[in-house]
Amino acid sequence: MGALGRQLVVEFWGCRGNLDSAELIRQTLEEAVQKAKAFLLDIKVHKFQPHGISGVAVIAESHVSIHTWPEHGYAAVDVFTCGNTDPEAAVEHIRQALKPRRVKVIKIERGILQGEQMNLERLERQYTDYDT
Repeated sequence: MGALGRQLVVEFWGCRGNLDSAELIRQTLEEAVQKAKAFLLDIKVHKFQPHGISGVAVIAESHVSIHTWPEHGYAAVDVFTCGNTDPEAAVEHIRQALKPRRVKVIKIERGILQGEQMNLERLERQYTDYDT
């Protein structure tokens, strides 16, 4: 087992989804939790003025969060889970909802057990044009 949890820190640039819709962010969080096979405890979403959304899904296994800057087409996403979950499935669902042109994912193993090596993986993917 090596790590107690996995955290995916994700940057989405060039988003074409409605980053200023509190309802889209709430729905996306709820569905991402389902895709990750996690247990939802609560969701909080806040809409900023004049624009931007911060949303967090508190799950039994930790959390999923989305923070948007619509004026820049940018979203910052954090998926932190432990146990028998699939954080990559959550990120993929959020990607489909926000429709970014470019994605950067940093995977961090959390709670490395004594004597284990930390594994930090950086993944960059280019999405230039895809249909939804």
